Amino acid sequence: MTEALERALRDRSREGEAAGVLVAIALNDDDREFVEHWCLEVGTRAVPGSPLLGLAGLCLGHTARRFGRLGLRALALVESLAARAEADPSDVDGRALDGYDDVRSFLHLW
Repeated sequence: MTEALERALRDRSREGEAAGVLVAIALNDDDREFVEHWCLEVGTRAVPGSPLLGLAGLCLGHTARRFGRLGLRALALVESLAARAEADPSDVDGRALDGYDDVRSFLHLW
């Protein structure tokens, strides 16, 4: 899993495989910190315009729903990705907005 994510962060041709891995861990892994770690890695290291950015925000929304909480860095990232998506959808796709909505809904924030 982690190797697929690391490869995608170095080589954009591997983003499809990494997307599947990120969604799988967000929906199935029982270690919230592990899931958050990889959402943070992907959401901060993927290049502008990468579909992995919006997906990282969406997966943080899934994580909030599943665990009922997120760490402060994850909260800041999901908010930042949503703001970027709203400002420029070619930078971060709209899935980041969906993730942000999930976080606000499931954590009763903002």
